[in-house]
Amino acid sequence: MEGGLFIFSAPSGSGKSTIVQWLMTHPELRLAFSISATSRPPRGTEQDGVEYFFLSPGEFRQKIEAGDFLEYEEVYPDRFYGTLKEQVERQLAAGQNVVFDVDVKGGCRIKEFYGPRALSIFIQPPSIDELRRRLTSRATDSPEQIEQRLAKAEYELTFAPQFDTVLVNDDLDVAEAEALRLVRDFLGLPDTEPETT
Repeated sequence: MEGGLFIFSAPSGSGKSTIVQWLMTHPELRLAFSISATSRPPRGTEQDGVEYFFLSPGEFRQKIEAGDFLEYEEVYPDRFYGTLKEQVERQLAAGQNVVFDVDVKGGCRIKEFYGPRALSIFIQPPSIDELRRRLTSRATDSPEQIEQRLAKAEYELTFAPQFDTVLVNDDLDVAEAEALRLVRDFLGLPDTEPETT
């Protein structure tokens, strides 16, 4: 049976990765990350086809020309990241439910391509003030970087209406439970595991 597709997008600091990682711990959902392609060289023990598909900038451009990507972005000159259609189709054919953890534009492009076969979920912080507090408490960015992230977040929030559902992460436990319910409903799974007697 072909798998389903789940698109998660959010401004930085919304808790998207935490929620997605928690969903991945539920084996009954058969979730698997889509493996992206990149033109950067492997780091450390990274292997081709495991963490990423590693392509040269030239190979990446050829695949763009051929229309092989669902979405892609040139983050820096010659530094590309993207999602290959063929890889997603392989994962779906294997019965995996494919998870995309992507930026808002990538999320919109993937949803446009797959339509009702995909569920797109926008994880939203309760407010910009709360987002500022979260980014500040992380203590990983300078005040200038935090302001840049907040400006980007305000822009990204304008994309929320283009997603199938908006999940406000005010309380992480509640947000995780709601994400689980959304995924289960989309897959047609019962809400709770049957009790064994």
